[in-house]
Amino acid sequence: MRLRCAFTLVTCIVLTAGLAWGITIKDVTFSTKDAGKIVFSHKAHIGKKGIENNCKACHNAIFDMKNKVTYTMADMEKGKSCGACHNGAKAFPLKECARCHAVREITFQVKATGPTPFSHKKHLTRYQNCNACHPRFFNAGPNKPATMADMEKGKSCGACHNGKTAFGVGECAKCHMVKEVALSSKDTGHIIFSHKMHAGKMNCSECHNKIYVPGRNTPVGMAAMEKGKSCGACHNGKTVFSVKDCAKCHPVKEVHFKVKGAGPATFSHAFHLGIYTCNNCHTKIFKAGRNNKVVTMVEMEKGKSCGACHDGKTAFSVREDCVKCHDM
Repeated sequence: MRLRCAFTLVTCIVLTAGLAWGITIKDVTFSTKDAGKIVFSHKAHIGKKGIENNCKACHNAIFDMKNKVTYTMADMEKGKSCGACHNGAKAFPLKECARCHAVREITFQVKATGPTPFSHKKHLTRYQNCNACHPRFFNAGPNKPATMADMEKGKSCGACHNGKTAFGVGECAKCHMVKEVALSSKDTGHIIFSHKMHAGKMNCSECHNKIYVPGRNTPVGMAAMEKGKSCGACHNGKTVFSVKDCAKCHPVKEVHFKVKGAGPATFSHAFHLGIYTCNNCHTKIFKAGRNNKVVTMVEMEKGKSCGACHDGKTAFSVREDCVKCHDM
């Protein structure tokens, strides 16, 4: 890392009573190729012990005002330039890089998983020496993107996040922002997939990329899930509850029908799900969602709609005990 100095301005002032020198000092900005701009404050240094308003403490013994010389961090570690004082004895050591070099929170734009933040602030509370990462693992400045496969081999973040030095890169949700996913089904309404619940029980790699590619996926029907696709890869009744246990994911509610001549009728999902599975009715007898076609009692007596089960054999008949359904 090399520094280029914008030197202070020297102003000569001629007084009538004699000759005097007025020196205008200001903050000096150094530009580095890889680590941004560094500001040297004359004001902060001039009153320090050992300098005490004596410019000769630094000029020209440490810094030559006439000759423009650049110094590397390796030079400074040998006592050159800033390293003459910043050695941990006279002043804080050079390794406390963030005291001079401006650090910031970084957000990586990852196509598949969205914005991923890296916090310098959080890491610097644990590793005060920037050399722990720079330039061993990361060049100061832009770096070539590393894949998760690279990290699992110890590259980039994986050099520390190996499950020993720090949590493993497999614990994806600690870096990648995950959210609850709202899925819309034409027939069964909104379904919520909870990353929070699943990430508490499984490793992200168990689903990504084997079952789901991070990002948008093609919708998968229930028939495909029953064959092991999508959610059905785990929800098979062995690993976890079956996709046939619909009410565990799909919201169900009590359905109220307004019947003009016979008083309101309530269909209780809660009661029926205690006896049957959703597949017993959907979609053989009822399409999931609102059915626009109104079915009459005469049609039910012929085995349509509720009459498919309420035939006096499977369940009580629609011909009798009307008050069991209609509020009379």
